[in-house]
Parts: sequence; C-alpha cells; structure tokens
Amino acid sequence: MRSCIDPLKSCTGLKLEERDLSMKMEEEIKRWTAKRKSALVMDIIQGKTTVAEASRAHDLTPSEIESWVDDAKRGMENALRAKPEDVREQYERQLRDLQEAYGEAMLELRARKKLQALLDEDGK
Repeated sequence: MRSCIDPLKSCTGLKLEERDLSMKMEEEIKRWTAKRKSALVMDIIQGKTTVAEASRAHDLTPSEIESWVDDAKRGMENALRAKPEDVREQYERQLRDLQEAYGEAMLELRARKKLQALLDEDGK
C-alpha cells in the first residue's frame, strides 16, 4: 500500500482543498455560487467531465452550463488583454449593442405592419 508523503495531498493525489471541493460538488447543490460554477467550468475545460455529463450529474441544462463556459472564456480573454476592460465598460457596451439591435428590430416591425396595412387596403 502506498503512503502519502505530502501532507497537503490525500492518497488520491488531489490536494485536500481540491478533494473537499469535489466532494462538495458531488453533494446536491442548491445554490450555484461563482466558486462552484468556476470549479465545474474548470473541470470541463480540463477534460475531467463534459457538458453532457455535468448536466446529468447536477440536473442543469446543457445551455446553462455552456453559457457559464462562454462567460468564463470572455472573462479569461479580457484578463489576458494588454489593457483589460473594466467590467462595467463591457456591460455598457453590450447594453448599447442590444439597445441598437432592439431599435432596428422595432423599426423593421413597424415598417412591416405599415406595409401589411397598405396591402390589406389595396386588397379590398
């Protein structure tokens, strides 16, 4: 039987805090904190699990987990930039882009309604 030399590691080779986090994740999780989400995302990135496996194991939708992975990638990309953007700046830019897209969609919808009204009048 192999003995553990490193007091910070268990006999499984995992550091105690990693093992504790894994054990906590195996328990039923009622609230997904940022720490738990990041641990699950890291497991996916490192190939320890897949989105499908995590979805089944934790009763989450694959799209929910994939959005966490996407968020993590965006955050990582920003952190590795020469001049990281402030989180507030990122959200404000995203908000402006969404407002612009919404405005364009509303204009198109109004134009279609007017066109339909004109076609309905011509058809009478």
